[in-house]
Amino acid sequence: MNRFTKYIGAGIGLLSGAVAGAQDRPNIVVFLVDDMGLMDTSLPFVTDKEGNPVEQPLNRWYRTPNMERLAAQGTRFTQFYAQSVSSPSRTSLLTGHNAARHRTTNWINAESNNRDKYGPYDWNWNGLTSGSITYPGILRENGYKTIHVGKAHFSNMHTDGRDPRNLGFDVNIAGSAIGHPASYLPENGYGKYKGWKARAVPDLDKYHNTETFLTDALTIEAASEVDKAVNEGKPFYLNLAHYAVHAPFDIDKRFIDHYTSDEYPVNAPAFAALIEGMDKSLGDLMDHLDSIGQAENTLLIFLGDNGSDAPMGDKAGHTSSAPYRGKKGMEFEGGMLVPAIISWAKPAPDNKFQKEYPISQGGIQTQMATIMDIFPTVLSVARIGNPEDHTLDGSDLRTLLSGKHDPRHRDDFLMHFPHHNYGQYYTVYRKGDWKIIYRYNPEDPQHPGYSLYNLADDPYENHDLATADPAKLSEMFYLMEARLKAENATYPVDADGVTLLPKAP
Repeated sequence: MNRFTKYIGAGIGLLSGAVAGAQDRPNIVVFLVDDMGLMDTSLPFVTDKEGNPVEQPLNRWYRTPNMERLAAQGTRFTQFYAQSVSSPSRTSLLTGHNAARHRTTNWINAESNNRDKYGPYDWNWNGLTSGSITYPGILRENGYKTIHVGKAHFSNMHTDGRDPRNLGFDVNIAGSAIGHPASYLPENGYGKYKGWKARAVPDLDKYHNTETFLTDALTIEAASEVDKAVNEGKPFYLNLAHYAVHAPFDIDKRFIDHYTSDEYPVNAPAFAALIEGMDKSLGDLMDHLDSIGQAENTLLIFLGDNGSDAPMGDKAGHTSSAPYRGKKGMEFEGGMLVPAIISWAKPAPDNKFQKEYPISQGGIQTQMATIMDIFPTVLSVARIGNPEDHTLDGSDLRTLLSGKHDPRHRDDFLMHFPHHNYGQYYTVYRKGDWKIIYRYNPEDPQHPGYSLYNLADDPYENHDLATADPAKLSEMFYLMEARLKAENATYPVDADGVTLLPKAP
């Protein structure tokens, strides 16, 4: 038996070629937004101690009615973690591996190795390749039509992973080694005519010099590919991975007039308009699934890929992700907490797939979850087992999505970033309510840095307890160190090229 084709359900036969009926198994959509943090939405993700949503000032700035709509019919997660930058998260999503394990610990520069001055020599700049086990590949082996539309950024331009069709997708539209678009504007050819041409978005020439903003072009293409899969009689997996809301913050004229406050910096309105355009895409996709009779049979997973890059001010302060601290690339909660909503695209209690995998409507799940949980969750929904030789760093979200607490779901998260970005050469480890930040300090490796926070009492990281509670700091350090060793992490180096292993306090 192929390692991709072990089913969970007894008596469920393996499929080859066309599936007998499009609804033998549910459709699955991952709607992935680039650089969207937990607070870049009108939907509140901050909760009080009883788990009730509490609106924040940033929620009143953004307009995301379709995220609100999706959350009303499904479950939102208030403590959902991803890696702090793009390529590590996207690799974790497709493989179920944490970044320390897959070693794509930094964003991938398409043309040349960006390990940084003190970064590990053996980090995985190549990213994913045709030999990688990915859940789209497993789905494809089991009869799904697998579709990628939008940003890929799974590999550099020199390896076969630059094309998602080598990573388990039947279809690739607009995905390549680039990490951001040269332009969102059709008059610029999305970068082909104007902008950084090396970052021009491919495959969309028919939209050039039209009125079609990049986000809408991708949505139209996604809907078209879904229609083709349905006509072929296959269940589909769609990875709709928007370039939005990554810089450049080109102005979406349809929405910019909604954002006229003098309270926020100059680029904030353009960023907010990108958010609203992304939200329109979500609503358009949900409406399209309904119009073709597929909404009830389709699981929709909404995710950000890392913390916010909103242009709101102090990177390490409480601005872009307020009330959380920090932003994309950083070791604080604002760098790693992302919006996550999972729902059936149209709830229907009598639908056979929804009976098999029930999701609480209007649910707010406060238990920790991570981007590594998506791999086993997708396979569970599709009734496919994980390959026996493939280690997973996450688990099925079934119990959490039903509205219950899952005592078996792991309560720790490791975020390993041995590179330079907004934050520099650090490892973050959370266990329960406690969080340690270890800074390798390669310019002065004899003096690494430590921070310690109790997130139950101090979710916004205002009070560093590293000095006040050395016993807890030591306990958290050794737990962090053990997880790094278990995942075979690679480490930064000092000026002489000597590997910097974590040093106990």
